[in-house]
Amino acid sequence: MIRERRNREKLQGYYRKFIDKGILDPNVHPWVAEAWQRSLSLKVSTSSWPDFHRLSKDVLAERLKASSEAISYLDSLYEQIREYFIANDLSMLLLDSDAIVLKSYAQPFYQKSPGEWTGVRLAEQDIGASSISVAMEQKTPFLLFGPEIWIQECHMTDACSAPIIVEGEVRFIITFVVASPEKIPLESIVANLLMIKHSLEKYLEAIEKISDRQAILDALPMAVYQIDPEGEPLYANRLGAERLLKGRKPGESRRLPNLNDAVLNYRHTHIFKGFLGVPSVNKELTWIIGSKTYEDLASVWPIFHHGIVKNVAVLSTPIEELKTLEAHASQYKARYSLLSLVGQASSFIAMKDKATRAARHLHNILLVGEPGTGKQRLAHGIHQSGPRAAGPLITLRCGEVPPELLSRELFGSGASSGEALPGKIALAQGGTLFIDEVDKMPAPLGEELARVLRDNKKVRVIAASDIDLRRLTARGLFPESLYLVISQIMIRTPALRNRSADIRILCSDMIAELCEQHQMPPKTLSEEARALLTTYDWPGNIKQLQGVLEQGFFRAQSDVIGPGDVVLPGGTGWGKAWKKDRTIFMDAWKLAGGNISRLATNLGVSRVTLYRYLEKFGLERGK
Repeated sequence: MIRERRNREKLQGYYRKFIDKGILDPNVHPWVAEAWQRSLSLKVSTSSWPDFHRLSKDVLAERLKASSEAISYLDSLYEQIREYFIANDLSMLLLDSDAIVLKSYAQPFYQKSPGEWTGVRLAEQDIGASSISVAMEQKTPFLLFGPEIWIQECHMTDACSAPIIVEGEVRFIITFVVASPEKIPLESIVANLLMIKHSLEKYLEAIEKISDRQAILDALPMAVYQIDPEGEPLYANRLGAERLLKGRKPGESRRLPNLNDAVLNYRHTHIFKGFLGVPSVNKELTWIIGSKTYEDLASVWPIFHHGIVKNVAVLSTPIEELKTLEAHASQYKARYSLLSLVGQASSFIAMKDKATRAARHLHNILLVGEPGTGKQRLAHGIHQSGPRAAGPLITLRCGEVPPELLSRELFGSGASSGEALPGKIALAQGGTLFIDEVDKMPAPLGEELARVLRDNKKVRVIAASDIDLRRLTARGLFPESLYLVISQIMIRTPALRNRSADIRILCSDMIAELCEQHQMPPKTLSEEARALLTTYDWPGNIKQLQGVLEQGFFRAQSDVIGPGDVVLPGGTGWGKAWKKDRTIFMDAWKLAGGNISRLATNLGVSRVTLYRYLEKFGLERGK
């Protein structure tokens, strides 16, 4: 790279000897000699500049956009050394790997303004031997003295070029043109060129690493944040930013909102506890963005600097996305076993015994019983006790999916476009498909499902209905073909009023489960509260009992749940007032910790019903 200054007259003689006689003097630098020979074979003119190959405006704009990081960095760097270039009659070019000029800096380059050079190609086939072509060919910086340059018009200048190499590839070329060679030491030119080369390479390498990591973070199906102690987001990946900016109109501020305004009860969440140095994994979190709510599972990691938590990293995964990921990975597992079903009433023991026997086979099963009698938990238990327990358990709730979308949910879609999305049946291969509220399935779809299930031996179906399907079928209101397929075994879940003696054991089991779920100290139910619960007939069955008990669990200020903590349906407390009063509704929501499922249970309504009230109060369900 660094060459001693040569006698220009001798160099001119070597040049003329080659141009006029085709003889290469042995004193010519080998790389220069090779470039001269290539230039001659390409028949490049030596007398003047050619008619340049120039990119179109649109193509040039694409090149400039693709090179914006390098241009921006060089612009900033040049501002710091501008005076050096002006004082020493230096020009500088930034070229891409195709030798296209992206930008011209400082003095006019060979009497042409910067704009005249932008988009021009200065490759060897255009201008012959130059420091640009030698540096690109040899992948190393190179200084070319004027008489060694192919075009004679350039012989009064010197030129020095350096390739910008990132990950082993030449990405750009930086070129200095020295208009007054005697004015400045060669060492100074070389030092400045190398400084620019190495700093730009390091910058681009760092940018690419950041870009790669950003691409990875943006591809994640979870929101990633870096939060400071005041609740300000310092960073958000694509999904995170989209989540926090949901509902913003064009022209509105793109500033990310503070988490005090975006997270329900922020200062009581595990994110805030992260600043105390407490990490957490997969805990429920409710976001409030505009008028919508989103339920996530969020993990928090404190980031320490010199032993102090400066900020926290948050990975927040939409629960719906988790369901999709788990289903695609065929890893839906039963959350309950048959052993988790507790009770001593004869009707309950008979049901459990029949379920245990049925689980050993692969027959399809129909669960029938009043709402809230535990059909979903029973389905989980049957799956876990069966021969396909290692396979997926996929759930479809017909009442929560619009009829026009049920077919896609069952059978998938998009096969013709090459972007097929598997349906529930495909996801349940090797396992169990639990179809809840099967009575709400449209008749034509039910008949199609019956045909598919008759031919599919890799999926076991457990269907559930609050209505007697035998009567619906007899009245022509439910497809007989589907009824015959799903009712190979029928199990009835008893109403709670027919097993009131089980309330005591059910309450104890529910309280233990709540303590474990929320990592809270053990609580007990007082005898007075227990007696109060046994006086009610529970039309909403176990689900309704669980909702009332959860309210009492969170109301209780001590480790004993007393009768004053228990509000029976229709008694004092919220009653039905939450349906009309937003303030009461918000109180109930906060008591449930912002958890939609828990709130639905506490209020004794289905999630579908609850979504209507979320919308009514301007807090409709997030997508």
